Amino acid sequence: MKASYFLVAFLALASFASAFDPSPLQDFCVALNGGIQDGVFVNGKFCKDPKLVVAEDFFKHVDPGNVVNKLGSKVTPVSVNELPGLNTLGISLARIDFGPKGLNPPHTHPRGTEILIVIEGTLLVGFVTSNQNNTNQLFTKVLNKGDVFVFPIGLIHFQFNIGYGNAVAVAGLSSQNPGVITIANAVFGSTPPISPEILAKAFQVDNNVINYLQKQFWYDNN
Repeated sequence: MKASYFLVAFLALASFASAFDPSPLQDFCVALNGGIQDGVFVNGKFCKDPKLVVAEDFFKHVDPGNVVNKLGSKVTPVSVNELPGLNTLGISLARIDFGPKGLNPPHTHPRGTEILIVIEGTLLVGFVTSNQNNTNQLFTKVLNKGDVFVFPIGLIHFQFNIGYGNAVAVAGLSSQNPGVITIANAVFGSTPPISPEILAKAFQVDNNVINYLQKQFWYDNN
């Protein structure tokens, strides 16, 4: 019986561990961009030969983002794709710049929890739960400079600058490559596009509404 309990506990622990970025088995594994010669494949990226690693592999400067766009915001990611030294370390971040009334629209990170701190300005933030209690509950909070908020992994969330000046936030994510699915872009701007008939029924609107929305997002994404 004890052996059975041990097996169940072990399998549960193994399942939990495999759901997130694995713990590294070495000090670092700098991602090798380009060819694979002199590289070792680990966790989605080939590793650079440790003898060829330099300090610049762990460094990146992040400039303010250009917020002159339809949303009035700019997300500048620093994941393993931008900073090779993050490979296998299970962490990344993003700088988010907002113009007045700028929005980081509803989106989700399929592979990472997000923790956000406001550096400047005032943001209205929120996330929506899954329907585990037969309802999708919305949690919102107004954040000011120095405030911190967490968005659980996989849940739809957003940030909106409710101030009249610019705002800046920095988000930490619990994956080297958390991914991002922007809801409107994915639904109305996919390639190839989702059938208007399907979306019209899902959203309970006329096909003309879906056609209009797809035109807005498809051309932006393609």
